[in-house]
Amino acid sequence: MSRAATVRAYVPASRRPPAPGGGGAPGVRGRLLHSLRYAAPALSAYLAVRLCGLAVLIQLSRATGDGVWRTLAASWDSNWYLGIADHGYTDILGTRMNENNLAFFPLYPLLVKAFAAVSPGSRASVGLALAIGCSFIAAWGVFAVGARLYGRRTGTILTALWAALPVGVVQWMGYTESPFTALAAWALYAVLSGQWLWAGALASLAGLTRPTGIAVAAGVTVAAALAARRARPGSRWPAVTGAVIAPLGWLAFLAWVGHRVGRPDGYFAVQRLWKNEWDGGKATLLELRQQFVYASEPPLFLLLVSTVLILSAILFVLSVADRQPIALLVFSGVLLAVVLGSAGVYFPRARFLLPGFPLLLPMARGLARARRPVTVWVVLGAATLVSAWSGAYMLLVWQGPP
Repeated sequence: MSRAATVRAYVPASRRPPAPGGGGAPGVRGRLLHSLRYAAPALSAYLAVRLCGLAVLIQLSRATGDGVWRTLAASWDSNWYLGIADHGYTDILGTRMNENNLAFFPLYPLLVKAFAAVSPGSRASVGLALAIGCSFIAAWGVFAVGARLYGRRTGTILTALWAALPVGVVQWMGYTESPFTALAAWALYAVLSGQWLWAGALASLAGLTRPTGIAVAAGVTVAAALAARRARPGSRWPAVTGAVIAPLGWLAFLAWVGHRVGRPDGYFAVQRLWKNEWDGGKATLLELRQQFVYASEPPLFLLLVSTVLILSAILFVLSVADRQPIALLVFSGVLLAVVLGSAGVYFPRARFLLPGFPLLLPMARGLARARRPVTVWVVLGAATLVSAWSGAYMLLVWQGPP
């Protein structure tokens, strides 16, 4: 049996959620409602995990005197995106460190500006609502990928694990992680269902959302190229088109930044002003050695970040051994290469890996095969409590961006 047939065999056709835009127009609403009902247990689990984290954050914020709304909607990177929505981008490169807003990709602030124009409330409130809404679309997509590959139980557990990541609180902040994960998850699902035009379009939008959009584009392009190679000559055009479309968003923003500042490497020059260059992982290894070998009392949050990085690398090896579909492996691999290979700031790297939900598939499959349901409840319960505590610590105690 081929790999594609094996993937299709995991979930009966009548129980698979549809690809975005799949089916004829009269049946789209019915198919979406069916898909939503099929994902309901996973979305309920997602909501429960995130509400637990929010409750802990609210309770601890009373002791510290920090405002929860302001922390979630208008702090750190949220302010950069709100500034872009309010005033647009700068048109010069400059020389000041950590000051150039061209480092931030445009799709999220453009959406905030568009929705705020027709919605009540401040742009910060609109941005937070948009991020939370996208988090549910992301959770739905995460479930759809897991369920298509390994069944509904695995998809539900995968969604709960993604919600319970140590930095899962960022999913409900005015940041781009939730919109990006939504686009990445549904792009990968479109690949699995052979919807190449949707896969390319969603990957292109992901490339306008975060720098790591190149990972989504790579996953879609490689899978589409392989599919086109296997297809009959007359039926290759959807895969070829998807492969071509996928990186266009990411490339377009880099080209626009270069034109705006008047130099071809403009975007990378901006990144250097943020002390963010790719060195193949040297800086990451030095930081890990400093924390685990030389530092007598390394900061607790940095230890958490380091643990996430190490576990992510291990989970990628397990994902390769598990023979995940090539689109997922390329996406996870490029995402890890970008994050681990960066010489930039260290502390946000656990957040940068938050969209890498395929890395959790080995854990989700293992829990789905557990003979005793109590095992699943204990693991997910413990992960939820750790996520709630670490999220509150990251936002209320750690003196820096998440």
